[in-house]
Amino acid sequence: MTSPIVPSFDAPESEGRKLAIICSKGNLDMAYPGLILANAALGEGIETHLFFTFWGFDIINKATMGDLKFSFVGNTAMHLPGSSMGIHHMLGALPGATAGATAFMKKQIAALDVPEVPEFLELLSGSGCHMWACRMSADMNHLTEEDLYEGVEGIISASDFIEITDGAQLLFI
Repeated sequence: MTSPIVPSFDAPESEGRKLAIICSKGNLDMAYPGLILANAALGEGIETHLFFTFWGFDIINKATMGDLKFSFVGNTAMHLPGSSMGIHHMLGALPGATAGATAFMKKQIAALDVPEVPEFLELLSGSGCHMWACRMSADMNHLTEEDLYEGVEGIISASDFIEITDGAQLLFI
């Protein structure tokens, strides 16, 4: 029988801590969790790394980062804020549904004084967040560093990211 792992609450909260967040999805509602968590970690003095892969590349691609979309197609939990009445995900296939849902979500985000994705990346970069692009995803999409947000430190392999973030807490979004 192994003994349980008990966290130590005696050490300074952020000393030597690292957080690695893998951002794999590029739609509007999936971009913000990684950015918000990175911002919170940086505020606590935690070394923070974002790794953008597959569709997460849309978050750092200069051509797409300012125009991320939100669609409730396939989101069976979709409902209007403040209501428990669900919206059938197939309604998202109707013409204009994605544009309307995106505009609605952007309005809600702006009302909370949360910056849009390009400004959020600038804030994170200025706060010391390390941002990395996945080599395989870059190659698949025929993208180079010139195509990416300036704060991205480099296009690296998954193995390189594992080495850089050795000992980090890992979140996959």
